Amino acid sequence: MRGALVLLICGALVAGCADEQENIQQWMSEQAVGMRGAVKPIPEIKIYPVVDFAPADTLEPFNVARIEPAKPDKPKLNDPRLDPDRQREPLEAFPLESLKMVGVLRQGKEIHALIQADNALYQVHVGNFMGRNYGKVTAITDEALELQELIEDMNDGWVERISSLQLQERQEAGR
Repeated sequence: MRGALVLLICGALVAGCADEQENIQQWMSEQAVGMRGAVKPIPEIKIYPVVDFAPADTLEPFNVARIEPAKPDKPKLNDPRLDPDRQREPLEAFPLESLKMVGVLRQGKEIHALIQADNALYQVHVGNFMGRNYGKVTAITDEALELQELIEDMNDGWVERISSLQLQERQEAGR
């Protein structure tokens, strides 16, 4: 009995779907009566006159000299890169931000700074190089170390910058 009831319900559903299909088919045939395909004609191709490019004494439009601005002369600084024979010092392998001044040593009139890089200590004096920007030590005091760095600017020139490393004890006391 249940099987017959299920069959009766399924039959009614299928019959309902058939009516929808007939309605859709009827609507499509009514719409197709008034339709006609229309293709616009291809536009006429205009022929432009040929113009010869004959540059007399002008720059070519894609010449590098026209695209790139003229580079200024490099300032005449004591550029350490001009001395290829100068042997690099160990502290030039470290960025200046990672170096710490941890002490000062005096021997007669000569003064040395103690610089910590990673877990090693280095002695530097005036004239040594340190940091990646060609920093040359110009002065050492009990509180700080001063360096003159050369920074390459956007126009391939060089700009001097004065930097300093403060004695680590004094830096921590100020915090």
